[in-house]
Amino acid sequence: MMDANEIDVIYGSSPQEMVLKLLTQIKPEEGLVPEARIGIKPNLVVAKPSSSGATTSPQLVAGVIEYFQSKGYHNLCILEGSWVGERTPEAFKVCGYVELAKGYNIPLIDLQKDSYRDYDIEEMKLKVCDEVMALDYLINIPVLKGHCQTKMTCALKNMKGCIPDMEKRRFHSLGLHRPIACLNRLIRQNLILVDGMMGDLNFEEGGHPVAMNRILAAKDPVLMDSYVAGLMGFEVAEIPYIQIAESLGVGNANLDNAVIRELNAAQNGPDILNIPRFNGFAKYVEEREACSACYGSLMHALERLRQDGELDKVKSKLYIGQYYRGKSLAGIGIGSCTNSFHDCIQGCPPKARDIIGYLRKIDSHPDQGKQTGCPDTE
Repeated sequence: MMDANEIDVIYGSSPQEMVLKLLTQIKPEEGLVPEARIGIKPNLVVAKPSSSGATTSPQLVAGVIEYFQSKGYHNLCILEGSWVGERTPEAFKVCGYVELAKGYNIPLIDLQKDSYRDYDIEEMKLKVCDEVMALDYLINIPVLKGHCQTKMTCALKNMKGCIPDMEKRRFHSLGLHRPIACLNRLIRQNLILVDGMMGDLNFEEGGHPVAMNRILAAKDPVLMDSYVAGLMGFEVAEIPYIQIAESLGVGNANLDNAVIRELNAAQNGPDILNIPRFNGFAKYVEEREACSACYGSLMHALERLRQDGELDKVKSKLYIGQYYRGKSLAGIGIGSCTNSFHDCIQGCPPKARDIIGYLRKIDSHPDQGKQTGCPDTE
């Protein structure tokens, strides 16, 4: 059975076969009673297939289900709550999980519709979905990918899908990093299987996937995220929620004492998974307490303008985030939280194409503002 200081890595191109070999090696079922309620938490943040680099491969999850069912475990479920602005049932469908669940006769649980309770943890009060807290064993299957606000997202941050939408918004107003760490103090992950087959190394919504051809396994989410940060070219100190989680006793970030086992030789994947893309936008954006979906739309829009050679046309400061509710500043507001600005692009979240269109239009008509045609995507 795997120890807490171990990380196992397997390389290849067939996630279902790979994860079966990996689980056979680590034997996660040892000590687990046959009637245990086992929850599988993928990353289905948006309704995009895993080939986009945004979501967990259904083939990988199929291998996990097949393994546990072959060992006599039949009380399994798949749980997820997509990010604010997306519908989990659509993600289940587009990502191939509806067909998967029917094939293996296990339920899909939409955590956006689940009941929840308040919990006091580390001087914070957090809302967590009831189905998650009722599990006996949680298998976390995040995607190894980048994030436009926190640089990376993996084991620790994937737990955000276990809270209601209102709480996801509140996490951003609380600074994001400490709430993520506290959430992981509250929710115990029993097994982490990182989908490193295909991931967008800059953005959690996908679109620029990199074939990495690997699956990683661990029991400690702090250790796993520390390892993944290094793979992506980051120091652990650059990802504050990792260090906060370690300080709260969630796990150990010290890789010097870790045992890293590669079960086979690497195949056609980059050694360092660092491909910077969203750079050079700081001078345009004032971000405070922005939700990831809204901020991601803005990053996509600015990247598109840069690719088209039009980024220098953005003359006004762009304000984004819940902090700006009820405020009106000299600049352009992004998202419905900034609807008190004279110039704003509404939507929760706004669409990248609307931001692009508006910024192009307002450059040629500088007096155009909210009252004269700002798109509303709510």
